[in-house]
Amino acid sequence: MEITWYGHAAFRIVASDGRSVITDPYTPEGVGYPPILDTADLVIISSHDDSAHCRADLIPGQPEVVNALTVAQAAGEVTAQGLTVRAIEAAEWDHHPEHEVPGQNGMYRFEIDGLKIAHMGDVGNPLTDAQIAFFEDVDVLLALAGGYLTIELPDLMQMIHRVSPKLVIPMHFRTLTYRPRNTMWIESFLAHFKDEAVDFACDHTVKLGRGDIPDRTRVMVMDYKR
Repeated sequence: MEITWYGHAAFRIVASDGRSVITDPYTPEGVGYPPILDTADLVIISSHDDSAHCRADLIPGQPEVVNALTVAQAAGEVTAQGLTVRAIEAAEWDHHPEHEVPGQNGMYRFEIDGLKIAHMGDVGNPLTDAQIAFFEDVDVLLALAGGYLTIELPDLMQMIHRVSPKLVIPMHFRTLTYRPRNTMWIESFLAHFKDEAVDFACDHTVKLGRGDIPDRTRVMVMDYKR
């Protein structure tokens, strides 16, 4: 599969058969990253009302859209574009500066080319046992690594240590482009790992196959698409 990071929590994942998924598309003006110009067969959003995570309407074409929160609040699983999407409910940070009541959202996972991929949505609090269990046996974890506005890093690391995802790709951290300035730089997240467990892709797009997935947890830091 091929995976591209646009910035914030938005990725495009393309299967070997050409099917494509975009996760949590944003409002460019709100987060500071460029518009997403690529198409997708499926767009998964973690909520319906957070402009940094729900802008499926800005994706070109007519993709099928799955709201992970709706899935989590219903059967917990749905099939779209031939992919099974599972989701579990989560909440934003209790002290979110833009919302008096923490917004609900969905964390979600799906499988492409035999690789189990999980996205942490916009969770902002320590994970429950059920939420931690949701991430068991994951090959690729798209992890909220910026602290502020989302899950605190010690709480994130508790989950990572318990479920041992094979490959962690950080997202939602501070960059020179990203507008929310209280979010942490990537160094704060990487400080929880040994240097030899961290790789830098130095690109916004990488190709991953089963042979690229490590036996033990590693981190791969990607650049964002400009």
